[in-house]
Amino acid sequence: MLVNLGTPDAPTPEAVRRYLSEFLSDPRIVDMPRILWLPLLHGLILNIRPKATAKEYSKIWRIESNESPLRYYTRAQAQAVANIFGDGPAIDWAMRYGQPSVASRIGALRDQGCARLLIVPLYPQYSATTTASVDDAVMSALKDMAWQPEIRTAAAFPGEPDYIKALASIARAELGGAAPERVIISFHSLPQRYVDAGDPYYAHCSETARHLRIEMGWAEDYAPMTFQSKFGRGRWLAPATEETVIKLAGEGVKNIAVITPGFVADCIETLSEIDIALRKTFLAAGGAQFKTIACLNDTPEMAGLLEIIIRREADGWI
Repeated sequence: MLVNLGTPDAPTPEAVRRYLSEFLSDPRIVDMPRILWLPLLHGLILNIRPKATAKEYSKIWRIESNESPLRYYTRAQAQAVANIFGDGPAIDWAMRYGQPSVASRIGALRDQGCARLLIVPLYPQYSATTTASVDDAVMSALKDMAWQPEIRTAAAFPGEPDYIKALASIARAELGGAAPERVIISFHSLPQRYVDAGDPYYAHCSETARHLRIEMGWAEDYAPMTFQSKFGRGRWLAPATEETVIKLAGEGVKNIAVITPGFVADCIETLSEIDIALRKTFLAAGGAQFKTIACLNDTPEMAGLLEIIIRREADGWI
């Protein structure tokens, strides 16, 4: 079962409010004391943020299938893997937040007679806020089952050679013969205190960036690692992607590209925050050309990577 982060059911304030309520109620996501955080969440944030977020979703919503890009690509990835394995193992997918839920799909697989279940969190870099949260949802779904399937969870893969090669293949195809002055390697940010407490996320991002630079022949100053999507106060992982592109534009850099290797599927963070908002920021600061490199999405490279991960992690089962 492939598991990605999640998505609202529609680009409306009501659907976004339901989604954000589940997402931001998770102690893995916001580790503030519940007595302080929940009144703030339900009294202020969920009355203000959904309208603006729904507007951003409406800009990228896939009208033809009436779903978000993240849902579309996760579903397509699962179908591509199912095509590879044919009549072999059952392949399913779920969202950590929103629908289809982890609990509903585990129940459906169990009802099909699946006695062994491999969970594949679609996060290349491990974090307690992502991979561990998927594990929480899986354990919660299993705790009330009288008969539980045997469970394995696939490991994060920040330096997996086939993952790095897939990223490089997509980057080369997206850039074509163009040579931007800089390529920004942008990851979703995380509060610094999480890393200080032992979360390996920053180290995993650094590992991915280092291997990608080697594969592409990029120098570190040509392809700096940055962090996007800061939310709330406090110290977050740095440098910030937005501040970096503004600084580059101020230094006279006119042509940049941004790659987001922390995401295996294009989503609101890549399509709205990067391709729309960050593009506007860079051009307003004096830049001239801006390229967002697509995620792995439903490419053959992504399907091949998932096959490798599944065969390795399900060794002895398949």
